[in-house]
This record gives sequence, C-alpha cells and structure tokens, in this order.
Amino acid sequence: MKISEIMTSDVQVVQPNATIREAAQFMLRADAGVVPVCDGQKLQGMITDRDIAVRAVAEGLGPDTPVAQVMTGEILFAFEDDDVEDVASQMSQAQVRRMPIVSREDKKLVGIVSVGDLSDAGEHDVAALALDGITEDGGKHSQS
Repeated sequence: MKISEIMTSDVQVVQPNATIREAAQFMLRADAGVVPVCDGQKLQGMITDRDIAVRAVAEGLGPDTPVAQVMTGEILFAFEDDDVEDVASQMSQAQVRRMPIVSREDKKLVGIVSVGDLSDAGEHDVAALALDGITEDGGKHSQS
C-alpha cells in the first residue's frame, strides 16, 4: 500500500514569516503539536510546540519572533509513492509521530501521515513498527 492512500491530504501550514504566536494559536485551534512550514507549497521545515518552548521561550524570544527563526529546518519527509511500511520504518528510526509527505517531482507538500493514520488504516503491524522506535527507552531520567 502506498502512503498516499492513508495520508491526510488537507494539511494546514504556516508561512516562515508568521510569528510563533500565530503558530501557537494555530496549534491550539487544531489541537496539534506540529505544523508544517511552507513557502507557497514548498516545505521549508516543521515547527513544534517544543520548538516554541525550547528554542524561543527558553531563550527569551518574544511572541513576534518569526517561525523561520525557531523551526526545525532539516526535516525528514517521505514521497507520496513510498510504501507504508517503508515510511513507518523511517518514522521509527527517526522517532517521530508525524511525517510530511511530498511529491517526488517537485517536492511540494501533498500530505502528512501520523502513527494514528497508520493504525486507522488497519495497518496495525505497521503502526506498531513505527511506535517501536518512537517509544524506545531513552535511558534513565533525573529531575534533580
């Protein structure tokens, strides 16, 4: 099965010059922790709630800081004609819950896939594969 068969194709995005306040407001409305950043239809990066907290707020940057300044620019993506299992494997290795999907010809954003999409499509073994790496133990944590 191709990833294009199960991805979400109606993807809302923010522009690189949008403010982190606008991105956070979008995340609140959409109940999402990640938003693709596009200049037109070209994928430029991803911004997460963690990017806003760690790269902006923790560094003393204000809410009018452009998304481009704190987004993750080097992102993994998959092509719309990739096999679901290959994409799940990539998600597992990268320990990500969502992956943008781009067209092979011009690398324009055409969708996004989540672990939930894999599971909802009846691809439970594939979803388990993706979750295996995502939930891998990162070691002992200390709060002292």
